Amino acid sequence: MTLRKLTTALLASVAMTSGAFAADLRIGLQEDPDALDTDQARTFVGRIVFESLCDKLVNITPELDFVPELATSWGWSDDGLTLTMQLREDVVFHDGTAFDAAAVVANIERSKTLDESRRKSELASVESVEATGTYEVAFKLASPDATLIAQLSDRAGMMLSPTAAAEKGLELSNDPVCSGPYKFVERIQQDRIVLEKFADHYDADSYSFERLIFLPIPDTTVRLANLRSGDLDMLERLAPSDVAAVEADDSLSFTSATSLGYQGITVNVNNGARSETPFGQDARVRRALSLAIDREVINQVVFEGVYAAGNQPFPPTSPWYDATNPVEARDVDAARALLEEAGLDGISIEIQAPNNPVQLQLMQVIQAMTAEAGIEISIKATEFATMLSEQTAGNYEGSQVGWSGRTDPDGNIHSFMTCEGGLNDSKYCSEEVENLLNEARLSTDAAERKASYDAANAILREELPIIYLYHQTWLWAMTDRVQGFTAYPDGMIRLSGVTME
Repeated sequence: MTLRKLTTALLASVAMTSGAFAADLRIGLQEDPDALDTDQARTFVGRIVFESLCDKLVNITPELDFVPELATSWGWSDDGLTLTMQLREDVVFHDGTAFDAAAVVANIERSKTLDESRRKSELASVESVEATGTYEVAFKLASPDATLIAQLSDRAGMMLSPTAAAEKGLELSNDPVCSGPYKFVERIQQDRIVLEKFADHYDADSYSFERLIFLPIPDTTVRLANLRSGDLDMLERLAPSDVAAVEADDSLSFTSATSLGYQGITVNVNNGARSETPFGQDARVRRALSLAIDREVINQVVFEGVYAAGNQPFPPTSPWYDATNPVEARDVDAARALLEEAGLDGISIEIQAPNNPVQLQLMQVIQAMTAEAGIEISIKATEFATMLSEQTAGNYEGSQVGWSGRTDPDGNIHSFMTCEGGLNDSKYCSEEVENLLNEARLSTDAAERKASYDAANAILREELPIIYLYHQTWLWAMTDRVQGFTAYPDGMIRLSGVTME
């Protein structure tokens, strides 16, 4: 028996013999999350865990409409500078601390002032926040911000216990305390995260499972094998090559949703000493690498045609996509000419990639393509959370990494491409791009906003701090006993109304 199967079997045995848990749901994740602190976190799989652990002020529907969660309603002042929210009065944090307007104030101030916070740029427009009643809170903005509701529907709007945050500081990431339908029990790095049902949640009756067990299994083949053997009940990011087999298996079910995000290669252009290479310092080299890649071939060879080729932060299905600039065809001669123009006969580049079979196959295909243009890529397979830490520290030349996407286009670009953006690991900085992206936040007119994004992306296509590759489709597989699961375009696993037969 493998260690993974033994661990899962022991957990199941404890559940059955103790009588304390009526039902577990075991979910296979493609990576291990990073910090379980909504202000410090940045991983996609971390957001999946937070969805059950931490309530948000606002949530979304599968159609991407904003709906109440902790905030029951909201409204804007006529000048667009004040957002007032009414709050639920029946919410308590997992440590017994009451949720109210003061708790919202404490959370927003922490997100804006904590040195390690990655939410600062998401809340940059918020000048102050104040409790205008026990269950009413007002956000005062320095300038109008069309993106704020969208930010509050994600990690910037997730509420932590202010009592626990004050007591634990950064150690909150090891023992998170929120107000969601499930509370934290334990985490063993690279092995499991366990949550149990929170009986005092205001909507506890909508959640069927007594315990959630998140199991990071990077190997897609192993993840599916564990689902088939019964050691998992559900997995996220099924490999595209396995879709047909899952659909043909009567004991399994499959569902999908088009992603809001992208996958690409983030380039270190100004983040420490490792940016001081031709790849980091000369946009012609980055354009050469981009031209050497056939994105349509990647989609067919690696992803069975399930995904979409991409060259922008927005997928082709998005209203924000710039249709006047479609994906360029591969041009090896043009790539070689750009290298020659940069004074190079060839170049060697190290690109780190997540240590799962799909992403490594992707990089191997890219490696073969770019070699024909004189660009030799060495692939550094790295555990995902470690890879992100290396990016933040600047200890990389290139990194094959993506973004799960946000309901508002700002969430796919601002934090990555503004000089002080919380997710700007390349440390790219352009005053012109920054001004355009900030302007897009000020307007509520979709056409004006799109013009700003189009102009910013025109510059970014030349500079290429991120070389966009493709837009994925979220693929879930689960035992056919799991009922009531709804696929969302943000890729999250929402368990309200989900049952196990």
